[in-house]
Amino acid sequence: MDRPLTQNIKPDLSPVTLDDYRRAGGYEGLAKALKEMAPADVIGAVKDSGLRGRGGAGFPTGVKWSLVPQGESAGQKYVVVNADEMEPGTFKDRLLMEADPHQLIEGVAIAAYAVQADTAYIFLRGEYHLSTRRLEQALGEARSAGYLGKNILGSDFDLEIHLHTSAGRYICGEETALLNSLEGKRAIPRAKPPFPQISGLWGRPTVVNNVETFCNVPHIIRNGVDWYRGLGRGEDAGTKLFGASGRVKKPGLWELPMGTPIRVLIEECAGGMQEGYTLRGFLPGGASTDFLLPEHLDLPMDFDAMMKAGSRLGTGTMIVLDDRTCPVRMVLNLERFFAQESCGWCTPCRDGLPWVVELLEGLLAGRGRPEDLDQLEQLARLMGPGNTFCALAPGAAEPLQSALKYFRADFERYLKPASTARVA
Repeated sequence: MDRPLTQNIKPDLSPVTLDDYRRAGGYEGLAKALKEMAPADVIGAVKDSGLRGRGGAGFPTGVKWSLVPQGESAGQKYVVVNADEMEPGTFKDRLLMEADPHQLIEGVAIAAYAVQADTAYIFLRGEYHLSTRRLEQALGEARSAGYLGKNILGSDFDLEIHLHTSAGRYICGEETALLNSLEGKRAIPRAKPPFPQISGLWGRPTVVNNVETFCNVPHIIRNGVDWYRGLGRGEDAGTKLFGASGRVKKPGLWELPMGTPIRVLIEECAGGMQEGYTLRGFLPGGASTDFLLPEHLDLPMDFDAMMKAGSRLGTGTMIVLDDRTCPVRMVLNLERFFAQESCGWCTPCRDGLPWVVELLEGLLAGRGRPEDLDQLEQLARLMGPGNTFCALAPGAAEPLQSALKYFRADFERYLKPASTARVA
């Protein structure tokens, strides 16, 4: 039970069936919630557990749920699963949905009971075809067994979960853009407030959480708050799926206690760097986080420690930079992605990101001038937090600004010689 999220996952990654899941204690958390706990008790347990959102922002899950209006006067409410996993370098939710889909379904059912919603949606990345098939199969099994539908487990609680496959845009990972897309509108972020907990899907109170966040919930309810808090190695509770990609010997995913040092992930779990390669840096939580360096290897992987070091935990899926990969080209690759995926709703993102790409391409083509680096730094600031409708552009600015900070010599290497610059 020290790895609750992956304890059922089979070595061949074939899906856990309903019988497999129940033999391992599956749906006991839902039964306990419905038969022994009031909705407010479930919210209180999740709040006391210290569970923070696993999609990147790290907002306390129980606090989010507690903001949903309660009582009959609140009317229709919804629960929405953000399964639009499109962050470059991130593939953790895919594992959970493909290999143990009932865990997600149970977590959603408990969340819906807690906020008294009778309808839930799984907003799934359109390219996740295997996840689609396995979730459809698991939803059918859950309905047939009485875990979904009317009067679940003999209670007066009803719930239907709908699977919605996205048309596909990175911006749909932002919760309000996701809700717009689910309503059939253009996927653009909404101004906040009001927050989705008050006015979300079709203007009704809505809870939106990430796949991994929901998957933690059945274990908290089944095993208790103290058990869950005891899994972490520091202030942050529970375990998390951490990943490593790049030129490590064993790229992949591992469930580790929150607060595990980065060194354990890279050197023990991922086996260290491939022969002939040296670690130069890494993006600790996916493409939209700031670079960290080998000197940060002993940092604990938790939300606050990463913030203090100048980066973010993000999705916890690390992209490793080796000494043979040009950081300028790596950043250009990421910025092209972010520029393509901008929804175009606000100027800093719509115009700033293509400008960044143009400057980086000119640099790599030998047209770079020293003032271009100053321009890149200015653009990173202008796309920062508080200047845009959502976190897409601020996230895109993070690898850029940190690369300029840590690898500036690599950028300067592409500048035109002074004599050439004068002639031009």
